[in-house]
Amino acid sequence: MQPMGDLPIAQGMRHAVQGGKGLRGFLVIESAALMGAPRAGAIYAGAAVEALHAYSLVHDDLPCMDDDDLRRGQPTVHKKWDEATAVLVGDALQTLAFELLCRPECSDDVTIQLALIKSLARASGAQGMVLGQAQDMAAETATIALTLPEISQLQRNKTGALFEWSATAGALLAGTDPAPLRRYAEALGLAFQISDDILDIEGSAAVVGKAVGKDTASGKATFVSLQGLAQAKRRAQDLVDEACESLVIFGDRATTLRSAAQFVVSREI
Repeated sequence: MQPMGDLPIAQGMRHAVQGGKGLRGFLVIESAALMGAPRAGAIYAGAAVEALHAYSLVHDDLPCMDDDDLRRGQPTVHKKWDEATAVLVGDALQTLAFELLCRPECSDDVTIQLALIKSLARASGAQGMVLGQAQDMAAETATIALTLPEISQLQRNKTGALFEWSATAGALLAGTDPAPLRRYAEALGLAFQISDDILDIEGSAAVVGKAVGKDTASGKATFVSLQGLAQAKRRAQDLVDEACESLVIFGDRATTLRSAAQFVVSREI
């Protein structure tokens, strides 16, 4: 029997997690440092959310979804291999995420493990990311374009739910209340999506690492199409300011998280 590491599925998994910003994993590690949680456990939790995020991208790129050929500056998994391999790669990355959270290196406290697993399942499933993707697909064929509040709610599910999990995971690892970081995460997640909409207009595939201009070409309602480019930029910065303001209670200890928020609106990728 062929060793697992030689199979296309293993190669595809490695391919899918290469590159990218690693922002969600970064938020886990920094929130854990802020809340005094062990760094070793935060690394495993950060790896878990990055694996889950990579799975979502692999499936999102499939022809039956967004149908993209480029991701993180390289061919998408279904283009480099085939669609069946891409489905399996996504499945394997998703389950790997929960396996990582079950490992004692993440936490030897079963209560903490369960809190992490339950909250990630909720954030990534039919009440979070998957719901947002379903709403996004439905909007593409709807006869009436989404309103700004509807787009905001869609993106809180599709993008924001994983940001919220990432920014509050450190508190869960420390066994403390995640509420103080939730407002930061909500504002950051929405700012990130508005920035993505702006990059779809102003960015280039060579720099962004994925196709751009697709939203405009399809006539999709976005923050930019509804508000205009200048207003969308102002709204993104306002959200970053809101995220930073929510960290006042942590003083200088939250400097890195504030810098992460500013990165979201200044990035080119």
